[in-house]
Amino acid sequence: MHSVFRQLKFLTATCAIVVASGCASGPDFRSDYDKNANFADYETYNFFADAGPGGDSYQDLFSQYVEAAIDREMTARGYTKSDNPDLLVNFNAILQDKTKITQTPAMGYGVGYYGYRGGFYDPWMGYGYATDTHVSQYTEGTFNIDLVDAAQKRLVWECVGVGRVTDKARDNLEQTINEAVPKYFEHFPFRAGSGTPVTPGE
Repeated sequence: MHSVFRQLKFLTATCAIVVASGCASGPDFRSDYDKNANFADYETYNFFADAGPGGDSYQDLFSQYVEAAIDREMTARGYTKSDNPDLLVNFNAILQDKTKITQTPAMGYGVGYYGYRGGFYDPWMGYGYATDTHVSQYTEGTFNIDLVDAAQKRLVWECVGVGRVTDKARDNLEQTINEAVPKYFEHFPFRAGSGTPVTPGE
């Protein structure tokens, strides 16, 4: 039972990080940082001891890939890994089943028929025409990276990516993670020892 639970937890994390590089739509990123934090004080980093799913060899492999990708991003920004870090890194992932309901003109009326309107105008409220209702099920993945002030134990930056998850990028886990993590750090506006934010991607 515990083995099954750990495997499901691993699959959740694996699928959710695919959000950043293998999603059907999006992903949508949300990123913010603490405007009161002095980022000039931060020059070193390390990971929370329990960062990532953890638990068995498969999950450990996932966490290793994520940590290696984050290492590259932090190093590129001048941060040094340390046993006494200024910043602690954490990450998490989750999957949720979603339902989408859409309505389109019924086949009898034909989308092609209404094409003459060219999308330039819509009918008035209450205008009646036959519609078909379509219900689709999909999986939405969320992957989160946090940077925490180690001394004050306070979140100072986070980036969350949300999007539909597909099977396309799951076959090569390492490549998927290597493509995903840099997209999150495009939203991180600081370099080691500097308190001046820069345009993401610079």
